[in-house]
Amino acid sequence: MKKKTAIAISGGVDSLVAAHLLKEQGHDVTGIHFLTGYEQKYIKGTPSFPHPVSLIGEQLGIKIHILDCTREFKNTVVKYFYNMYQNGQTPNPCMVCNPTIKFGTVLNHAYKLGASCLATGHYAKILKDNNNNLHLLRGTDTDKDQSYFLAFLTQQQLSSAEFPLGNMTKSKVRKLAHKIGLKPITSNESQDICFISDKNYKDFLSDQLDVVEKPGLIEDTNGRVIGNHTGLHKYTVGQRRGINCPSSKPYYVVKIDSKRNRLIVGGKDDLMCSEFKVCDINWIIEAPDNQISVKTRVRYRSSAYDTSVIPVDKKTALVKFKTPQSSVAPGQAAVFYKDNEVLGGGWILPNT
Repeated sequence: MKKKTAIAISGGVDSLVAAHLLKEQGHDVTGIHFLTGYEQKYIKGTPSFPHPVSLIGEQLGIKIHILDCTREFKNTVVKYFYNMYQNGQTPNPCMVCNPTIKFGTVLNHAYKLGASCLATGHYAKILKDNNNNLHLLRGTDTDKDQSYFLAFLTQQQLSSAEFPLGNMTKSKVRKLAHKIGLKPITSNESQDICFISDKNYKDFLSDQLDVVEKPGLIEDTNGRVIGNHTGLHKYTVGQRRGINCPSSKPYYVVKIDSKRNRLIVGGKDDLMCSEFKVCDINWIIEAPDNQISVKTRVRYRSSAYDTSVIPVDKKTALVKFKTPQSSVAPGQAAVFYKDNEVLGGGWILPNT
């Protein structure tokens, strides 16, 4: 009997090729396209028009189920996004969406459809060892590797996950789609904030989430007032543009002081960080009892730096860089790697 597998279909080339590969491997494939309530309309017309994602189903010969996740997405991902900015921190919505929406709401719907697992177009791998423990690994394509975004998945979620593109490169995925005539309904690459499609996040916060601009003062690292800002939600740690304080050397955002509604800026050297704390850690492997040496990524596009992780308890740790690094932003995820394996990850706390 064929294994019934659901796949999250976005309409892009990655999920389309992933579905094709599953069919080639003999899976009984069904698609799920979930709605967030914030997507752009693919076509204009009356509501009676078929959703264009059905075009994917026609190409692959599979049924596509439309799942409305509007309420869940707003109450988890968007609410988190809003709260982070209100608290002067830099959010990472994908880190919340993957465990709560894709491998939460969508996976549960897949079970209801009779599927035993949910596949996605992520560039990452899963390995099962001799003790049936699951290990999350980097994807083969180092430029597209998305293991960082999956660091908050549990062993149980990984046991129900499939990543067909883990051993492929993006260029091979595109070539395969072209070779077999698969045509995505959208050519857009995945965005860091997928639910903000036609405006920047500042406008989204103001227009969609009713974030009221609250002007305040800009201070340098010595406490000297040097200017004014129009709202802390417009800034993130490490930002250089948009500060608008003339100086012989550029200013960078060093800290966002939401309690006093002040933006703290300084030189590039003031961004350097030697250690930080991480909370709410999800350990994919067993949580360590003692200090471990790992490589840590402090945001998706950053390198993985040599660090020591010192557990405070099962969910909290102190992370120390071997060499100080810049732009460690509270609210971002710190993800721990041992070689190509993701050990886990947690949220970067503000320095006190």
